[in-house]
Amino acid sequence: MPRRDDVVTYQVRVEVTETSTSLWRELELASDLFLDDVHAVLQVAFGWADSHPHRFASGPSYYSRRAEYFLTPFEVDEGKDGVPESQVRLDEVLAERDDTVFYCYDFGDDWQHVITLNEVRPRDAAQTRARCIDGEGPDPAEDCGGVPSYELLVAVNDPRHADHREALREYARVFGEDADPTVFAPSEFDLDAVNAELTRLALDKPVSDLPTRLQELLESVRLAPARRELRLLINDAELDKPVSVDIDDATRFVRRYTWLLDRVGSEGITLTSAGYLPPAHVEAAVADLGIDEEWIGKGNREIQTTPVLELRESARRAGLLRTQKGRLLRTARGRDLATDPMALWFYLAERVPPETRAESRVQAGLLLLIAIAARFTDDVNALVAGYLGALGWVNADRRPLSPLDAARAAEETEAVLRTLGAFEQAPGAPWRRQPSADAVAFARAALRSS
Repeated sequence: MPRRDDVVTYQVRVEVTETSTSLWRELELASDLFLDDVHAVLQVAFGWADSHPHRFASGPSYYSRRAEYFLTPFEVDEGKDGVPESQVRLDEVLAERDDTVFYCYDFGDDWQHVITLNEVRPRDAAQTRARCIDGEGPDPAEDCGGVPSYELLVAVNDPRHADHREALREYARVFGEDADPTVFAPSEFDLDAVNAELTRLALDKPVSDLPTRLQELLESVRLAPARRELRLLINDAELDKPVSVDIDDATRFVRRYTWLLDRVGSEGITLTSAGYLPPAHVEAAVADLGIDEEWIGKGNREIQTTPVLELRESARRAGLLRTQKGRLLRTARGRDLATDPMALWFYLAERVPPETRAESRVQAGLLLLIAIAARFTDDVNALVAGYLGALGWVNADRRPLSPLDAARAAEETEAVLRTLGAFEQAPGAPWRRQPSADAVAFARAALRSS
C-alpha cells in the first residue's frame, strides 16, 4: 500500500498464535518504522535473543499461497529476489484498523506472531518511536521447543499454575527424573525493562545522525543482530553529549607528546644509523616521563623500550614529527601545538584511528574507541574480535579472529591511548586495565570527529 503522507502512531497488538495461555504484547509504534526496526522491537518485546532466522509476511496468513515474504539482510546478501524488509515501512503493510501482518521467528520452533493494527492516532512529536504499553505471558526461552514446550514450561515453573503437578510429572516422563526445568524457564514479562531496552535501540536517533565513519562501519556489518548490538553499544557511548576537557586534564593527558616535541625542538635530533633515537634521549624519556615505573629494562635503546618507540612512532603517524636525512624534526603543525596542550588534545583525538590503507586496522581502532566511550570493561579484545568477524574479517587460513588478533589489528590506536595514559588498574584487580575517565572523554571526541 502507499505510504502515508503524515506520520502517525499505530497501536498494535502482537499475539503469539496457537497458545492456550495468553502471550501477547501491545505496542505503540511510529507508522514510518521500517520492518527491520519492527523486528528489533519484537525481539525486545518478547525477550528473544535474535539467534535464529525470522521473516515478515503480508497476506491472508503467514503460510498462504498469496502471502508476500520480505527479505532479511541475510537473504539479500545471498542474492534472493524480493523486497528487503529494510525497505518496507509499517504503514505499507498496515493501514486500516484490524489490518494484520505476520512475523515468524525461529523456523524450527516456529513462533508465529500476528501483528494487528488496533488504533491509529495523531503523533506527538515528543513520543518515542516504539513503546510497549501492555502485555501478558512470560517471555519464552530460546530453543525451548516451540509453543507446546513453552506451555509445559510455564506450568512446571509456576507452583501456582492449575496444572503444575501434572506438568511436573509430564516433564519428568519426557526428559527424565533428573532434568532441571528451570534451564528453559520463561522469564516474567517486565514492562519497564522492555521499555528501557527499547530506548537503548535508539530508534529516535537515525544512523544518518552518526559521524560518517560510524555510519559506514554499521552498514558494513553483515548480520542484523550484530549490527543492532553495535548500534546499542554506540548509543551507550553517548556521542550526542558535548565533550568537555579542562586545561589541566588536557596538559596531563598529552604530557608525553609535549615532552617529545619540546625535546626535538627547533634543531631536531639526529637518529642512529638504524633510524632510532640515540640512547641519551631514550634515557631522558624514561627518567622524565616515569617510564621506568612501567617498563623493565635498561631503558637506553629505543628498540627495546616500547613506550618510547610507541611515543615517537605515534607522533610521526599523527603528523607531529617527520624524518629528513636522518634527522627527526617537528612538522609545522607539531611546532604550533607544542605549547598548546588543549589544541594538541583535540588534534590527537581527530587522528585516531591513525590513517592507514588497512581497513581492518581502522575498523578495529574504531571498535576499540566505541568500547572505551561506552565504558565497556569486560574483555574488550574479544568484543572487537567478534565485531571484526561480523564485518567479514578472518585469518588467512579462514579461522575466526581471536582476541589476540583483534589486539594486533587495533595496536596503532591502542599505542596512542597507552602513550596518553588512558588506562588504569581496575579497583581490586591490579592485573586488569580499564579506561580512565579521561580516556572515555578522549574516545568520545575521537568518534565525534570521525
